[in-house]
Amino acid sequence: MVNADIEIETLAEFDQVVARGSLSGYRIQSVNLLERTFALLAADTSAAVFLGCAMEPDASAKVRADGALVFPPVPDLPFNPYRGLLYTPEELFEGLSGGYEATPDAETYSWFQETRTDGDVFSSVLRSLHDDAISDTLDEHLVAARVVGVMGGHAMSRGSAEYRGAAELGRALTRSGLTVATGGGPGAMEAANLGAYLAPSPDATLVEALELLAGAPSFEPSVSDWARAAFAVRERWPGGGDSVGIPTWFYGHEPPNAFAAHIAKYFANATREDGLLARSTAGVVFLPGAAGTVQEIFDSATPNYYGSRGEPAPMVLVGRTHWTDHLPAWPLLRALARGRAMESRIALVDSVDEVPGVLASMS
Repeated sequence: MVNADIEIETLAEFDQVVARGSLSGYRIQSVNLLERTFALLAADTSAAVFLGCAMEPDASAKVRADGALVFPPVPDLPFNPYRGLLYTPEELFEGLSGGYEATPDAETYSWFQETRTDGDVFSSVLRSLHDDAISDTLDEHLVAARVVGVMGGHAMSRGSAEYRGAAELGRALTRSGLTVATGGGPGAMEAANLGAYLAPSPDATLVEALELLAGAPSFEPSVSDWARAAFAVRERWPGGGDSVGIPTWFYGHEPPNAFAAHIAKYFANATREDGLLARSTAGVVFLPGAAGTVQEIFDSATPNYYGSRGEPAPMVLVGRTHWTDHLPAWPLLRALARGRAMESRIALVDSVDEVPGVLASMS
């Protein structure tokens, strides 16, 4: 059995497996088993691993006696270190009606702020367990997906022409059959996820949504108002298209956006950055940005240069003036690529309208 076959992440999956009489060798991940005591007492649980599963004491004692390894739930945490599913916007923003500060996302950031430098190895272990679980479920979610990363700055304001362009890009890429993945935050990241969310809707829907969002142009000064505007759009046009957001509590002052259907949020920013780029196998689009986007350009270029991830992934920089004059990353990127396999996989374009065609020509 491969790993995906031995992981149980929902109660429905648990019931299906236990009906066959044996949980031996399975990994049961963050499933509430308080109502499954009889099943646990009757099943073979030898060599099973229970990660953060709530169980009655007699069930816990029995599976331990069978030789199962049990990692108990950790009380009083605002997050689940053993989670087996990606986050949803509704989960992270639960309680938003009472203000962003009361949401699980904000409470987890507060916990991170309190523990990140306290030197407690237990806190470090909890963060590592969580991030590894997120990576595992993200890989499972993206199996067979053609993922294109869209990178860009958090400062891009709702209501701006640049924001609209990024949204149109996300919509076009999604309609072409690609899965859009962003850094999951505000600005250009939110715009691309918004475009993916509205991809199944008529073109006029995006125009209306942009008008609604423009009333709260930034997450500053009020994250609550900014997020509520996004959920108002989601409520008006439910059932949007899929995309992925990969944000981090390292930059917890920047909230995740509500338009990514699936959110892989990390504590470790380095793990998040590298993971986002490594999974963007169909290419990466770099919208105008500042230091963070420049870093992402060369984080993406390095494995392409050395061929450490196999065939180079396409890289498309948007904004000729920005990337040649304001922040001249393009001349350096082109010099690095010269004579290498990645040379035919890099491009500089003037506008987002050119991106889908350029990506297709390099695929």
